[in-house]
Amino acid sequence: MITHRRVRAAALTALLVVGVAVMTAVPAVAAPPDRAPSDSDLRFATFNASLNRGTEGALVADLAAPGNPQADAVAEIIQRSNPDVLLINEFDYDAGGEALRLFQENYLSVPHDDAKPVEYAYRYSAPVNTGVPSGFDLNNDGAISGGDDAWGFGLFPGQYGMAVYSKYPIDQDAIRTFQNLVWADMPGALLPDDPTTAEPADFYSAEELARFPLSSKSHWDVPIEVSKNKTVHFLVSHPTPPTFDGAEDRNGRRNHDEIRLWADYIAGGKTASYIVDDQGGEGGLGRNELFVIAGDQNADPNDGDSTDGAIDQLLDSPRVNTASVPTSTGALEATELQGGINLEHGGDPAQDTADFSEPPGNVRVDYVLPSRQIRILDSGVFWPASDDPLSRLTGVYPFPSSDHRLVWSDVDVPGGGQR
Repeated sequence: MITHRRVRAAALTALLVVGVAVMTAVPAVAAPPDRAPSDSDLRFATFNASLNRGTEGALVADLAAPGNPQADAVAEIIQRSNPDVLLINEFDYDAGGEALRLFQENYLSVPHDDAKPVEYAYRYSAPVNTGVPSGFDLNNDGAISGGDDAWGFGLFPGQYGMAVYSKYPIDQDAIRTFQNLVWADMPGALLPDDPTTAEPADFYSAEELARFPLSSKSHWDVPIEVSKNKTVHFLVSHPTPPTFDGAEDRNGRRNHDEIRLWADYIAGGKTASYIVDDQGGEGGLGRNELFVIAGDQNADPNDGDSTDGAIDQLLDSPRVNTASVPTSTGALEATELQGGINLEHGGDPAQDTADFSEPPGNVRVDYVLPSRQIRILDSGVFWPASDDPLSRLTGVYPFPSSDHRLVWSDVDVPGGGQR
């Protein structure tokens, strides 16, 4: 999530950088003992790690050598959680995949305290819409400049990107990306409306809507080959925060429809007939396909700023397994210690995954949601209570790692997971 503590600065004018998806493979090493491997389960995780920087190339520079304090804290959290398949949100994209490689080599492959290295043999990243200049005055302030006039808010192309790390092979040829799917092509899209006119859905011009992408970053279907004959589709995204707008609710509505894209995609059939990927492929998932949806969805089912029912589009889907809701003792303690608006929330504070200032306070916005056929064995949020020595990794504002917490789910994939 681009947090509620973010200060909107005047954005730097950036040229569109055309990048290609990055896939790398390196030799694997044994998993650390903090969370031992088993033959019957896989751990999927999502972590908005706030590994974003204010200028292009700064993340690569920070990761070029060991010792960056924030990257150290993020890496140790990942090492101790030891997911098999991991999505990192807010990981700046570079076309050469240098940040992906350097984070593995200089941080994940380096022990932190008594946390042992974790090696991901497969990694994936691709271009995103954040920071890509649109050429339009999208916020209607009379000028074409700044992050608000990019296709997704960002100071340079690739800021707030995404990265997938996996111990299992990624079927690169079958990856589907939806960076360019036009928002207006979604039937019944909640397009923003200018409340000062009688015309509906007219905040953006027809020319703008003809090019306006639905995804503020991107949506990726990354097939993970968890065994010789079993694939799990890792469906990853990072919808825009439903804030930083006006009465037209352009970000709240976009957030709702970015979440809806995955709901329609997993529904398949006619519901997904409008969906076209960046390679021209049409439609959604087949009825028997296995999937795990992961990411910072920027929507809480009970609290916060999102459009009513936004995340319920996934939580109420008959194709999604919601039998286990990840929790932590640290989230519960944070609500008790911080008080304020947190005490007015309707949701269970133990389910919170992000520590935000007011508004909205602490909320549940990060999700790992397996398909119905996949049995959930356990789940949790890496948010230790303050009396736990590992609380030094999450801390309080200014956070040593991120204002989000890593969320994980251990699952039993039918016919998969054999190491």
